[in-house]
Amino acid sequence: MSELRGKVAIVTGSSSGIGESTAQRLAELGAHVVVNSASSVEAGKKVAASLATPGAYVQADISNKAQGQHLLDETMRTFGRLDILVNNAGWTTLVPHGDLDALTDEIFDKTFKVNVYGTWWLTKAAMPHLRKSDDGNVVNITSIAGVRPVGSSIAYAMTKATLNHMTVLLAKSCGPVRVNAVAPGLVQTPWTKDWGVMHDFVAKASPLGRSAYASDCSEAVLGIVRNPHMTGQVIVVDGGFTLVS
Repeated sequence: MSELRGKVAIVTGSSSGIGESTAQRLAELGAHVVVNSASSVEAGKKVAASLATPGAYVQADISNKAQGQHLLDETMRTFGRLDILVNNAGWTTLVPHGDLDALTDEIFDKTFKVNVYGTWWLTKAAMPHLRKSDDGNVVNITSIAGVRPVGSSIAYAMTKATLNHMTVLLAKSCGPVRVNAVAPGLVQTPWTKDWGVMHDFVAKASPLGRSAYASDCSEAVLGIVRNPHMTGQVIVVDGGFTLVS
């Protein structure tokens, strides 16, 4: 548990799935982790209480700029520093790509407000604190929908493409803070538990024969955090799906 001892991490959207797995693994390596969710309060508190190191839970909807600032302020009040920001929180809903009318302005706006605006606001506010770390890290959880014409909706794919490019731009502009992204394919999480047909399709098409586990993605996050000379990279974790589809 000594590798990240003394480090402090925020993992947004970490009451379940990729975020929970990432929070658990960071804590196992010694970091203090701030668990966050917009609404799943009891689940978030349970994750924070289960961590291997003393952590905290802060409820905040990052699509609200003031709430995102509250998340950061509570982190600083509790731990006094920030070394790692994992931007995992996101939102989507299934909309067929060919049904443009079904992609309403309300869905479009909410998808961008959470996935892009919220991530941007929190990262921008966190950057002065990350610059004080000896290895400040931002890891954005994006998607293969940001690099291929796939995804739960066109709006979702657009937001993930935006985050991928934002990752590269921030890496170029904000060094020595490192900024990278993990772009998963379909992941087995509570959010996708009813997407059996899609999981079956990915399993049949992918060279590795299954959709991803949350742990596959959190291990990619740890690989980035552990590599002090890595920045501006978007790491695809999809079992080879984009190689064939």
